[in-house]
Amino acid sequence: MFEDFVKDRITQLRLKKGVSEYQMSYDLGHSRGYVYNISSGKALPPLKEFFAICDYFEITPQQFFDDSTQNPELIQKAVEGMKKLDESDMLMLLSIINRMLK
Repeated sequence: MFEDFVKDRITQLRLKKGVSEYQMSYDLGHSRGYVYNISSGKALPPLKEFFAICDYFEITPQQFFDDSTQNPELIQKAVEGMKKLDESDMLMLLSIINRMLK
């Protein structure tokens, strides 16, 4: 079950990014069939490669496993930007978010 989640999640994120298995393998510095082997269930990435895959998609490992989030890479970028704000700006942003959710 875990293996199915990992291969399906990588495929989902890869398609959302709009890259082929070959291109992703190349971008990660592997042979042509690397991502294919993961996507087909023939292999799982070792931990070091899993972190590289998360970096490739610009998400955290936690976001990788949270498949209920539609745009994890955008959320990650928003969080990184929010870390640079002062408290008053964060409170203003929070009020805007709360208003939009109503």
